[in-house]
Amino acid sequence: MSQTKALKVRLTLFCILVGIVLAMVAVVTDYWAVLSPHMEHHNATCDAAHFGLWRICTKRIVMSDNKDKSCGPITLPGEKNCSYFRHFNPGESSEIFEVTTQKEYSISAAAIAIFSLGFVIMGSVCALLSFRKKRDYLLRPASMFYAFAGLCIFVSVEVMRQSVKRMIDSEDTVWIEYYYSWSFACACAAFVLLFLGGLALLLFSLPRMPQHPWESCMDAEPEH
Repeated sequence: MSQTKALKVRLTLFCILVGIVLAMVAVVTDYWAVLSPHMEHHNATCDAAHFGLWRICTKRIVMSDNKDKSCGPITLPGEKNCSYFRHFNPGESSEIFEVTTQKEYSISAAAIAIFSLGFVIMGSVCALLSFRKKRDYLLRPASMFYAFAGLCIFVSVEVMRQSVKRMIDSEDTVWIEYYYSWSFACACAAFVLLFLGGLALLLFSLPRMPQHPWESCMDAEPEH
């Protein structure tokens, strides 16, 4: 592999590494979406919630003296209580989600995110072996694993988005207002970096194509 191509590969792997970190942050944090009820009257406190793939946190927020009829922002001080979803930990209760969210959606989003991390691990193993053993061809399966990881993150994001939408549209829910928070943004950025980074790594790791009609792939410069 030439020095120019090696530099491109290293830069691409750095972008992929950033995507991996963002994906890990998105999976383990609880700020995919923030929910709040509509407030007809100004109260001293209100209950808001934020959740991720595994658990939901409710927070009793002490409201300031503003004229807003919304609860929040979630960064205001208040008493916080977190619990894992009932289908992940039957011993804990999560009454808010018992009726207002779909169990299948939450399980699907979490499972797909785990598949994404599995693809990331396999891609990283291939990438490390390609450098240690000087086997550049291992970058090609690594690039595909990273691209698949990005696609899994995208599917998980879409499943979560549909879950929030159906929950807000439900007649049984108390949550009227919502917005996607920084964990959701991390997942979206991870999808872009992993998917595009995987495709770029695949292109950079391919052998040089013949530049003239009389050349064949066997005439291309060998990879070192």
